[in-house]
Amino acid sequence: MVSTRTFEAFWQDTRGVSLTEALVTFPIVMLVFAAFVEFGYAMAQWNQTVKALQYGARLAAVSDPLTTNFDARFPIEAADPLDNGNAAPNDAAISSTCGPDLENCTAALNRIVLGSDGVCGPVGTSRPGMCDLNWSISPKYRIKPENVVVTYQRSGLGYWGRPDGPVLTMRFEVHDVAVPVLFLGALLGLDDIPMPAHPVTITTEDLKTCSTC
Repeated sequence: MVSTRTFEAFWQDTRGVSLTEALVTFPIVMLVFAAFVEFGYAMAQWNQTVKALQYGARLAAVSDPLTTNFDARFPIEAADPLDNGNAAPNDAAISSTCGPDLENCTAALNRIVLGSDGVCGPVGTSRPGMCDLNWSISPKYRIKPENVVVTYQRSGLGYWGRPDGPVLTMRFEVHDVAVPVLFLGALLGLDDIPMPAHPVTITTEDLKTCSTC
């Protein structure tokens, strides 16, 4: 028969308490650590995507037009030759859009996104593209030409008959780009998190690609 003194000795014995506490807190600590890693990685991807968009917008502002109907929407000469030299209209409703999924896009978009070598990879080409600046190990999470949406709009800048073409406002953004969930995906039931469009607006200059770049 077990005596009362035996029970008292058992409850007063503190051996192994530290190990028990460690086993309880260790999963919580690891969960918090994984959350910090996930958040830091997501912020890094977000920052890289924004920088890649800014770079792509600056490159597209001085490259060949990216829409197939650009010349029809933004003719250089005025309908009435007497209007040549007058200010271009300030009408944002006059627009032309490339994308998503390459709709109404020209082949020039590939050079903006993939660079002069046409391959998505680390920076090192003579003229890198957006994907080179936002390169990811998995092709699923890289910026591809079909993810880019470009919109040209009349800005009221420039004039009819300008030899170097119209001066427009261009909006550059990405669609359907995601950030992978590395550690907490199984716990949260997520494979990835969609990334916002991050629109970048810029004024175009002379829309002509440098053939020697």
